[in-house]
Amino acid sequence: MLVAGVDGARAGWIAVLRDLASDASPDVLLVPRFADLLERPESPTLIAVDMPIGLPERAGSGGRGPERLVRPLLGERQSSVFSIPSRAAVYCDDYREACRVALETSDPPRKVSKQAFNIFPKIREIDALMSAQMEAVIYEVHPEVAFWRLNGERPMSLPKKVRSRANGPGLDERRDLLERHGFERAFLDQPPPRGAGRDDFIDACVNALIAERIMRGLARPFPEPPERDARGFRMAIWA
Repeated sequence: MLVAGVDGARAGWIAVLRDLASDASPDVLLVPRFADLLERPESPTLIAVDMPIGLPERAGSGGRGPERLVRPLLGERQSSVFSIPSRAAVYCDDYREACRVALETSDPPRKVSKQAFNIFPKIREIDALMSAQMEAVIYEVHPEVAFWRLNGERPMSLPKKVRSRANGPGLDERRDLLERHGFERAFLDQPPPRGAGRDDFIDACVNALIAERIMRGLARPFPEPPERDARGFRMAIWA
């Protein structure tokens, strides 16, 4: 009954692990590779990660179906949902090449944003691990959609970042919501592991709550039922 909420961080992946069969405080750790979470002696039964899973062969306007569905829910926070390009573009190591391939594999033609390109290595990490067995373990989530769900299906009023920098009041708003959903203030106020930011930690915490909801059958996918990519893998954001 160990679930994990995971978010990408500067030094790898930050994970918040909750044992649903225990009242013990959650654990937080930073690992360099996503696979490290699966190779632990006590690996999580279910992982909710803020990273796209399931990649299109051609990208449509606004990205995949999951992105198009959740953006209208988030109001002013919808810019946090990136459009995911084709699998071929995601597997490009060079930004100009990624833009060229993305233009050729999207309708209408669209280049890749620098922000999206910067997470391509992490998308590839998970894509390489996915299998029919792993689909029962690894679920795609998005922190702002998670906060929307836990906030009575209302978007958060303050941004998490301003000009690409962490926004203290916005993070405090999210921390307070996490506290109302069972996290202890002392846990939420601890410094994040070296190599991760406070925003990464807060996102991993809310992802852990969605992992618990998935485990208990309380979460739903966007879209429902999920779409499938050319490899047969699920494409859906859960909340």
